[in-house]
Amino acid sequence: MMLALALMGCGGDGGEGRENGGIDPVPAPAPSATATSTPPPAPVTTTAVTQTPVATFANPWAMVFLPDGRLLVTEKAGRLRLVTTGGQVATVAGVPAVVDAGQGGLLDVALDPGFAANRRVYLSYAEAGTGGAGLAVARGTLAADGSALGEVRVIWRQDPKVDGGNHFGGRMAFAADGRLFVTAGERQKGAPAQDLSQTLGKIIRIETDGSIPADNPFAGQAGAKAEIWSYGHRNPYGLVFAGNGQLFESEMGPEGGDEFNLIERGRDYGWPAVSEGNQYGGAPIPRHATDNRYAAPLVSWTPVIAPGGMIQYRGSRFVDWEGDVVLAGLTAQGLIRVRLSGRTASEVARIPLGTRIREVEQGPDGAIWVLGDGAGGRLIRLDPA
Repeated sequence: MMLALALMGCGGDGGEGRENGGIDPVPAPAPSATATSTPPPAPVTTTAVTQTPVATFANPWAMVFLPDGRLLVTEKAGRLRLVTTGGQVATVAGVPAVVDAGQGGLLDVALDPGFAANRRVYLSYAEAGTGGAGLAVARGTLAADGSALGEVRVIWRQDPKVDGGNHFGGRMAFAADGRLFVTAGERQKGAPAQDLSQTLGKIIRIETDGSIPADNPFAGQAGAKAEIWSYGHRNPYGLVFAGNGQLFESEMGPEGGDEFNLIERGRDYGWPAVSEGNQYGGAPIPRHATDNRYAAPLVSWTPVIAPGGMIQYRGSRFVDWEGDVVLAGLTAQGLIRVRLSGRTASEVARIPLGTRIREVEQGPDGAIWVLGDGAGGRLIRLDPA
């Protein structure tokens, strides 16, 4: 089924005409010769998309394209699916046991930067343990036929494990140097996000084998977890490196105050001391502007968009989108485009899709693929209308 959806956007025309004349004086005056150059029209921003449903899943959470064009899709209950762009779905064996409760379960999936040679796949998920559940990251090797993960081992665990089933985070992104960054939610506990002796409410940076880079900002600091890169995060659900190496993150605020942040080494992003939202029920929280110790979001949303995954679009299929960050919106029920400009950013458009969107990825041909949320979450291909 193909559905055309209008969205907010803007475009422009540009160019100039040119006249040239000349007169031949010999042997007699000749009429003026006029040549007019008409430049091609300026590109017009893509302002509508079509939706092509491809497959349906049970509570899908994340996806990644393999080099051969197939996708790996996670389902929260603990299933990893191998999917063709034509909609054929198979199950990949070897996934670690997960805690499927609340917002926990099998979460993100990412490919090693050297996947073509080593076929390594990374999974983030909620893991049971003493005291409750906690985020974990495991690494395995995908069989040549895609049927199973082998040599699976945990390379990082959030500390401590706690009760409750919310705010796991779990997004992963690789830097250009191959280091792995992971978002770790504060498990709805608040204060631990400011405690450097714990990895609740942090973004962490590790090597692909789980070891800790010696140049991490808190490595060697007494009482601090050496893997921490930044802290003061609430429920971080989006993480992406831009083409210029900047790291961007999105996270859910409380009642209002969803955030889009530029993540920098060692910075404190303020939760729960400051927020652009309020406590549930309306009790005020001081804003970032009241205390310059805390890094303020580049963009915040009230009412909330409830951000899921996000990408930086690096194709030309969607005109005038190249370089924009595209966020999945759960409450927004569509996509949100954010335009970057140095150390600033602003929302430039929304793409309504009529359903809660958990994840977004760019396909090899520049099409955009999304995962709907929930028990009947669909894998959908988006193209310009």
